[in-house]
Amino acid sequence: MLEAFEWYTPPDGRHYQRLQSALSDLKEIGIDNLLLPPGCKAMHPSGNGYDIYDLYDLGEFDQKGSVATKWGSKQDLMSLGQAAEELGMGVYWDAVLNHKAGADRKEKCLAVTVDPKDRNIDLTKPEEIEAWVGFDFPSRGEAYSKVKYGWQHFNGTDFNDLDKTKTAIYKIFAPGKDWARDVCTSENGNYDYLMFANLDHSNPEVRDDILNWAEWIGGQLPLKGMRLDAVKHYSAEFQKTLVDHVRQSQEEWFFVSEYWSGDVLEIQDYLKRVDYKVHAFDAPLCQRLSAVSQTRGADLRLVFEKTLVKFEPEHAVTFVMNHDTQPHQALEAPMSNPFKPLAYALILLRKDGYPCIFYGDLYGICSSNPPKETGKPKNFRHPHVPKELRTLPAMILARKLYAYGEQQDYFSSRNCIGFVRYGNARHLWGMACVMNNGLTPTKLRMFVGKRHAGERWSDVLDLTHASDEDDLKGKCEPKTEKGKKKRIVRINAKGYADFPVASMSVGVWVNEAAEGRDRFGMCL
Repeated sequence: MLEAFEWYTPPDGRHYQRLQSALSDLKEIGIDNLLLPPGCKAMHPSGNGYDIYDLYDLGEFDQKGSVATKWGSKQDLMSLGQAAEELGMGVYWDAVLNHKAGADRKEKCLAVTVDPKDRNIDLTKPEEIEAWVGFDFPSRGEAYSKVKYGWQHFNGTDFNDLDKTKTAIYKIFAPGKDWARDVCTSENGNYDYLMFANLDHSNPEVRDDILNWAEWIGGQLPLKGMRLDAVKHYSAEFQKTLVDHVRQSQEEWFFVSEYWSGDVLEIQDYLKRVDYKVHAFDAPLCQRLSAVSQTRGADLRLVFEKTLVKFEPEHAVTFVMNHDTQPHQALEAPMSNPFKPLAYALILLRKDGYPCIFYGDLYGICSSNPPKETGKPKNFRHPHVPKELRTLPAMILARKLYAYGEQQDYFSSRNCIGFVRYGNARHLWGMACVMNNGLTPTKLRMFVGKRHAGERWSDVLDLTHASDEDDLKGKCEPKTEKGKKKRIVRINAKGYADFPVASMSVGVWVNEAAEGRDRFGMCL
């Protein structure tokens, strides 16, 4: 899948249009599904949607300063969904279900102030506060849902308008009201409250309204799945109920949960609590890749240690970077550009995990401080993509064409590792991947199969063009500049070959005559 946005995508209301214009190219390189940004109305016109105001406004009503969302209008969204469906591509929705923001009015209610480092500890007795918890959705009215929200629908907030306090966390006080217990408890005692006005999923009206919304949005758009945002911050029992409810009518929907933790045991515990009804993003792998990329000569053999894809390969969604971990974000996981191709090879070309490509790595990341523009908006141009990432489309295509069948790992060297995919009945060609984070070029001897004896294999990521007789004799040189000789290896009679790889580089080797080899010129 492609996470089809990055945090600093310009708020010009044209992103759905940009995605629609890119669909054919994305399909051509092997993208099957788009994870859209959270497209429900935010509290500001430029909000990314995690500051969610109204679940039922997809860019249709004049609320919070605009009709369209940052990403575009509902009409644009529906057009994108239809175009994706016609191409056989799936669309996943990013669902923000733990809070609401941008309330229409204040309400008085009782609350206690809790210890921010242990939310189970009350610091005060119940006292009256004035909280921004009234949601009337005046422009939408009762379209799609008649439910209006008040203090009884929430269990926490962080602002008391009576004394303008901004630093406290308030737990709303009423009979039977408390934090959810089936949330993350390893941080802050109980991590139900995250931000804004925190929804109380034990409230029947809240539960029914969200379940109704999930059914409604599945009827509005040709969705194939959903990302559940910030699942460590609201009831796992309710999440399980939600998934079961949706699958009554949408049996094949794919669900992936964002449980941010570097502790794989914690994510495994979450998966157990939801009866493995969802997949989960492999945050531990993302953090390991980041750490390895920051350490020259780090041991590549250990990259999968204590990761979700190692222990729960059938439920792991792997990624290198996303909107939360990109530069200048709260969960930033720095990743050196030279290492990113190696990281993507590890998630794209191996048999375990469901890889998610980051829009910012494919198209570039915009500045976190864009210059102010005046007058008519200019046509948007994607920012510069680092040269190290220009082979990413080719790597995605290599996955689609060749990364099938059984896998043999060659993880015997600290700085040079590789693996072979042997293909299957429908995809016969197979492939060999080798990577090196060391200081000097090297080679890795790997077995690709006796049936490939005598074949000429080359690197689909190589930007070079020519070959000569020396290459056929095995005199392979490290990767050269564009226009120089392309490296070729010959598979020997026993099915082995020595695959060369430059320093801080990755190679994806395939038979020169393999079906689809002509498509890589388009990618590179």
